[in-house]
Amino acid sequence: MTKPPLTLYLAAPRGFCAGVDRAIKIVEMALDKWGAPVYVRHEIVHNKFVVDGLRNKGAIFVEELSDCPDDRPVIFSAHGVPKSVPRAAQAREMIYVDATCPLVSKVHIEAQRHAENGLQMIMIGHKGHPETVGTMGQLPDGDVLLVETVEDVAQVAVRDPERLAFVTQTTLSVDDTADIVAALHARFPAIVGPHKEDICYATTNRQEAVKAMAPKCDAMLVVGAPNSSNSRRLVEVGARAGCPYAQLVQRADEIDWRSLDGITSMGITAGASAPEVLINEVIDAFRARYDVTVEMVETAVENVEFKVPRVLREPA
Repeated sequence: MTKPPLTLYLAAPRGFCAGVDRAIKIVEMALDKWGAPVYVRHEIVHNKFVVDGLRNKGAIFVEELSDCPDDRPVIFSAHGVPKSVPRAAQAREMIYVDATCPLVSKVHIEAQRHAENGLQMIMIGHKGHPETVGTMGQLPDGDVLLVETVEDVAQVAVRDPERLAFVTQTTLSVDDTADIVAALHARFPAIVGPHKEDICYATTNRQEAVKAMAPKCDAMLVVGAPNSSNSRRLVEVGARAGCPYAQLVQRADEIDWRSLDGITSMGITAGASAPEVLINEVIDAFRARYDVTVEMVETAVENVEFKVPRVLREPA
């Protein structure tokens, strides 16, 4: 039977970013250095395939430091942790490695600097997301106020409207954040923002590639986990940029083929914690059903690399 033709647009950049690549490498190097088990507080990155792969190598994933024994190394996830977590690890004389993405650490440093200058912090982020919890936890309870929407900006109660600064979660929608930032400036003209937006290069680049790809596509799939903020934002960006059908899938077996009936063009991208093997799995699933022509939609070239912590580069 003749397969129907399909133009498959592949976004570039897509998939792993430098922070995710570094975090996974940290777990693998810790296992090489200290042997199994190595404990990881929270999922190292938000991707089940990646987490399961590391678990098979000897990583044990826990939610809290209290779930870890004193005598085994523990790694903090790429999303960052509140200051209380390394403090507790030090008190227990544990070996710990911080896999926080350097771009998230940069936001932590910003928040600390503003607080030292006497400014109250407002954070633009998603409530309960580990990155937001980690960033807000850099300062004492109550010193950081969270806003998620433009409506929140109108309601937020601050100590002094003349002494404010804001930071943002690194994985947000660039466009949504711009609206919230504009609302903050409108209500608090004296508010201090970052010199450059906190949204990371990888989030921005993946969203720009989706914006370029979406108008060409009858449908679009984002390969990523449902708890991955940057992956969920890619779905929203695709829909907003004109793609009639945009969905998140973790694996090829989650594709809803009935919803794709009659399409002639398809866009594929992946969140920053989705490995290329899963993207290829999805492409192969389309090749099995369609006569596929692949076209790349490239909007940026990434060559960022972050070093792993020194403790892992030194001999055991």
